[in-house]
Amino acid sequence: MTNFKPPFLLQNTHTQTILNSVKLRLPIVKHRSRGMLKASTPHILDCGDGIRLMGYYSGHGDRKTDLCILIHGWEGSSDSLYLLSAAGFLWNKGFDIFRLNLRDHGQTHHLNRDLFHSCRIDEVVGAVKQIQNCFEHNRLLLGGFSLGGNFAMRVAVRAPEAGICLERVVAICPVLFPPSTMDAMETGPAVYHHYFIKKWRRSLAVKQKAFPEIKELHRIPRFKSIREMTDYFVRNLTEYPDLNTYLNGYAITGNTLADLESPSTIITSCDDPLIPVKDIKNLAASKNLQIEITPYGGHCGYLQDLRLTSWVDKRMAELFQYP
Repeated sequence: MTNFKPPFLLQNTHTQTILNSVKLRLPIVKHRSRGMLKASTPHILDCGDGIRLMGYYSGHGDRKTDLCILIHGWEGSSDSLYLLSAAGFLWNKGFDIFRLNLRDHGQTHHLNRDLFHSCRIDEVVGAVKQIQNCFEHNRLLLGGFSLGGNFAMRVAVRAPEAGICLERVVAICPVLFPPSTMDAMETGPAVYHHYFIKKWRRSLAVKQKAFPEIKELHRIPRFKSIREMTDYFVRNLTEYPDLNTYLNGYAITGNTLADLESPSTIITSCDDPLIPVKDIKNLAASKNLQIEITPYGGHCGYLQDLRLTSWVDKRMAELFQYP
């Protein structure tokens, strides 16, 4: 159990989860991350098989240093507040940063015809390898939040075979067992279900505009729940035969992490409203996996004071700096 204890006013799980991404925090985060943002340049990556992903590189000029790749969560982007906060903090500590957009995130819907889904791990492995090969660095580091943390852990498992040399991986509140997360979204406070279904509908509408020939997208607005939407999406727009097969396809529980070779840390909270902490016990034991569980933090929150600074940004920097 890691000792993260915010002030009383920030101890509520929903306060942590929601405040971390509200627009109120945007000017604060942008100010703290201004150096990283000024240094950002866009790059489109060839991930193999004609697939292109896009992200932003922020370097420190000619000085070669450690390079940290950061991956956002579902329906987030390289500009999500939690990602900008972490990227800015790490850049200020001397790390070069690459903020990677997953397919169909961050206004990249036009780059690939086929739609994003959470089992598309090969292209993310391809993106990480491209970043490794294209940008000079000392050590290569990988971090992710929520679904991005899930992707980061799966990349870590595949890294040796792909020729990727990852020095360390840190996953913040990663999706562990997707069926549990689906249940949590449906049975928990309606604000989360409403938030994600609204953002997903908006994203699919952008995709439909870019590729109007994908007729199956026309029926998406009729569904009222994420489970119904996902079930229709899986059966009609992916290679998976049913919802359970798809959800289990990107779980990191069971033996998924058994062969992990890169030193990795998962940070999660007991009060996460979307990722049930009980699923931690179902991760495969590995000498290269460290798990830190906090009593507070919500989902990717970890705001440590009323100035809305992030404890987890500091913790990531510590893990990346001191192996």
